[in-house]
Amino acid sequence: MRLGLFTGLLLVLGACSASESQVVLKGQTFDVELAVSREEQARGLMFVESMPADRGMLFIFPSDAPRSFWMKNTRIPLDILYFDGDLTLVSLWQNVRPCAADPCPSYPSRAPARYVLELNAGTAASLAVERGDRLELLFDP
Repeated sequence: MRLGLFTGLLLVLGACSASESQVVLKGQTFDVELAVSREEQARGLMFVESMPADRGMLFIFPSDAPRSFWMKNTRIPLDILYFDGDLTLVSLWQNVRPCAADPCPSYPSRAPARYVLELNAGTAASLAVERGDRLELLFDP
């Protein structure tokens, strides 16, 4: 009986956390893994072999600042989208390829950003994403 209650509680908690980690861009909802701590941000999507089309990673920083990402040890091509504190797209890099050898190039924002969204390469083009588009968070950051 207790095992059943515990399992049920885990399922409910799991469902809650999954729904709390979603964003909407151009009407498309994405389940996102959050990268908030320095360790999570440093790891990012390194060593990930594949990612479903409706998934991504959202990096959350404490304030707007110039940001720069690279693709060291990243195995899948990505779109990198930079959003300011108002959740407005200020910069994007499309179809960024994994880095094969050091030194890896960096992909800086063209304006200060607080949020960085990584999606599978080609997603931004398929949604016709452009500077000025807004990101909606379906959770409290």
